[in-house]
Amino acid sequence: MNIIQLKNGLRFLLAIFLVFNSSQLLAGTKTPFESSVEQKVKVKSEQQIIHLNDSTLAQLKTLKGIGHKKAVAIVAYREKMGSFKSIDDLIKVKGVGKKVINDNRGRLTM
Repeated sequence: MNIIQLKNGLRFLLAIFLVFNSSQLLAGTKTPFESSVEQKVKVKSEQQIIHLNDSTLAQLKTLKGIGHKKAVAIVAYREKMGSFKSIDDLIKVKGVGKKVINDNRGRLTM
C-alpha cells in the first residue's frame, strides 16, 4: 500500500466518522458516557451532607430550592446573626420557607 492509498483511506474513515457523528458534533448533544458522568455527579452532590454553619455558597447552592440569591442570604444571615441553632432557624432567612427546609432536611446538619 502506498502513501496515496493510505491518505485516501484515512480521508474515507474521517468522512464516515463525521457523517455518523455530525449531529452530536453540531448540536452539542451529549454522548451516553457524558450523560452518565453528569448523572453520577448530580447524584453525589444531592447526597452530600451540608453543615449549615460551615457551608460555602457552592455547597448551599446544591440544596433543592436554593439558588445563588438564597445562598448569599443564608451566608449573610449567618455572618450577621451568628450560627444557626437549629435547622428550623433557616426560616428566619428571607426567601427560605418551610418547603425548602423540609425538602433538604435529610441533607442538613448543624
